[in-house]
Amino acid sequence: MPITTCIFDAYGTLFDVTAAAREAAAEPGNEALADIWPKLAADWRAKQLQYTWLRAVTGEHADFWTVTQNGLDWALEASGLRDPALRERLLQLYWELAAYPEVPAMLAALKDGGFNTAILSNGSPDMLAGAVQSAGLSELLDDSLSVESVGVFKPAAQVYDLVLKRFNCTREQVLFVSSNGWDVSAASGFGFNTIWVNRAGEPMDRLDHKPHEMLHDLTAIPDYARAI
Repeated sequence: MPITTCIFDAYGTLFDVTAAAREAAAEPGNEALADIWPKLAADWRAKQLQYTWLRAVTGEHADFWTVTQNGLDWALEASGLRDPALRERLLQLYWELAAYPEVPAMLAALKDGGFNTAILSNGSPDMLAGAVQSAGLSELLDDSLSVESVGVFKPAAQVYDLVLKRFNCTREQVLFVSSNGWDVSAASGFGFNTIWVNRAGEPMDRLDHKPHEMLHDLTAIPDYARAI
């Protein structure tokens, strides 16, 4: 069955989650961050994800902005940084994350090909709206679907079901793309066609379901969508 709908994870897939720490580190007055920003960015992302999984398991849901702040607070303390102004600057920059360079042309090609395009993210609706607008992607996406409408984070099955309800399509008509191996595994198990964007060249997760394809960036997504 041909693909009709191309769905993307947001953070780490369309938007560079390291951009906030990298940009802050280059600003005057943030010299303490200059040498350690890669570690801070990695710790921030790791804790952000861990807190979503823990909240999904325990049923103690909080919106993604709360989780993002909690993750940053852990990362700052782990790096010995106790600067309220730096914390506020990093959080501000998170609302303006840069899209990866190939994203606009890739989404435009999908739209020109007649595909539905949307985000499916743990992000809260206002966070996603801010990122999409800041990156200039508003005209290239049909929707941004947030877990807030079901009150549980990925990889809960009801999150992936949001796509079917929104676009009135079957699982086989969906191409799901994520930079997170665990996310792709869950989407594959749900019945989506999946692509893992493995920018870092990481090993594949030892989970029951595997991605159907693996790419190093998003450039070839339109070709894959047409070929499936």
